[in-house]
Amino acid sequence: MLLRYIQAALDRAHYEMIVDEEPFYGEVPALEGVWATGRTLEECRANLAEAIEDWLLFSIAQGFPIPPLDGVAIDLRQ
Repeated sequence: MLLRYIQAALDRAHYEMIVDEEPFYGEVPALEGVWATGRTLEECRANLAEAIEDWLLFSIAQGFPIPPLDGVAIDLRQ
């Protein structure tokens, strides 16, 4: 379930180039505050996957709501 959610979030990610040592920037607009950078697009995507995982685990631990993405939902009431 968590891997499917992370993949759904990555599928909705937006990437752009920025002026920085790590010029690739990615974010998931549906997940406020979830972003990452990297020296390559592949590195940025890997870093973004880690950021999504961290955000997801923190949200679960705190009992924060987790928005469904592309039909993938995490129901903590089970």
